[in-house]
Amino acid sequence: MLDSTPRFDMKRAPMRQHLGWLIYLLSAVVLRMHRNRIERENMEGIRAPYLLLCNHNAFMDFMVASHVVFPARANFVVAIDGYLKREWLLRFIGCICKRKFTNDIQLVRHLRTVVQRGDIAAIYPEARYSLCGTTAVLPDSLGKLAKILNVPVVVLICHGHHINSPFFNLPDHHVKGTRALAKCILRPEDLKNMTPAQITERIRESFVYDDYAWQKEQGIRITYKNRAVGLQKVLYQCPACRAEYRMASEETELFCKACGKRWRMTELGDLEATSGETEFAHIPDWYEWERENVRREVREGRYDFTCKAHVDALPNAKGYIHLGAAELRHGPEGFRLTGHDGTAPYEVKITVPEHYSVHIEYEYLGKYGDCVDLNTLTDTLYVYPEGEDFAVTKIALATEELYALEEDNRRKGKVGD
Repeated sequence: MLDSTPRFDMKRAPMRQHLGWLIYLLSAVVLRMHRNRIERENMEGIRAPYLLLCNHNAFMDFMVASHVVFPARANFVVAIDGYLKREWLLRFIGCICKRKFTNDIQLVRHLRTVVQRGDIAAIYPEARYSLCGTTAVLPDSLGKLAKILNVPVVVLICHGHHINSPFFNLPDHHVKGTRALAKCILRPEDLKNMTPAQITERIRESFVYDDYAWQKEQGIRITYKNRAVGLQKVLYQCPACRAEYRMASEETELFCKACGKRWRMTELGDLEATSGETEFAHIPDWYEWERENVRREVREGRYDFTCKAHVDALPNAKGYIHLGAAELRHGPEGFRLTGHDGTAPYEVKITVPEHYSVHIEYEYLGKYGDCVDLNTLTDTLYVYPEGEDFAVTKIALATEELYALEEDNRRKGKVGD
């Protein structure tokens, strides 16, 4: 079935952006509702073309970016599911299609075309919404890309978008006073005298943010009554009893079904235990504790996950193809997905060095629940694990930690010995 299905045409050159003025006006309505303020730093003399790198917490990020670039034209890199049933529109407004976390040389060619014709190349290098309002992993290749494009590098960091519409709880929480800072961090003369690794490090230094810390600093209170709902998707392990996959939530509370401990999410975004010790008041601290636990599993050789799953494919923008049941394995060798598409058996392997991270979704499209989004250069597969003994957040953390271990071993000269 998949073999005979046409793939999305990734080679087609991106169009110049149309309807930029309309996007600007429609975005202005939303930004005004949230009393958004955009600040600029070191932007004197910066005009298109340039490379715009934006952090990614919610759809409102695109609205802010449209105001930063206006009236210049920009081409935004967008994941293939954004094109679903509306490929013509996305191409018309200048979007460039990308399958997440793939090494795509064609994308580099498209971005070079964009800047050569005098427009702005806009990228969300975290490649997914931040899970808890802090910086996600950035690829090592950013420095090489900046060198190739040889235009100013501008970083756009938005504050307040995660707490307004967190990835685990998307409804608008009506946050007022969101902020954004557009800052030029590198100019062509800087790029000339720096190595790709130095450029990547400069970008990473400029990409540090924490929406919950920002919320508390600004004193922004969120009275949304269901503000803790879905938080167990991110905080899947109980710090009190160490049980995994037994966390749950309701309204403003997070609780463990294994030991019964409960935490209340305050209006300022902190967590408070309803009884006993508050292990982690700051949500990102809990998340990083989970990462440390996963890192230990990976480095001790104990991480190995296997499950039955449902699989949908998105080979093009026309619609999903249901592939049915499959088996997913994730471990030291990377991802291995095996199944039958109704016509023939298939196997997809993604080794550890191929993916420095992986895209995940919570309750994706209301279908089967949470999913892992596996991508090759020609296919996007949405893998929905069955049962309750898993967390796609842990799979994402493990992907990053497996890659980090691989890189450590490579640097030490152990790989291939």
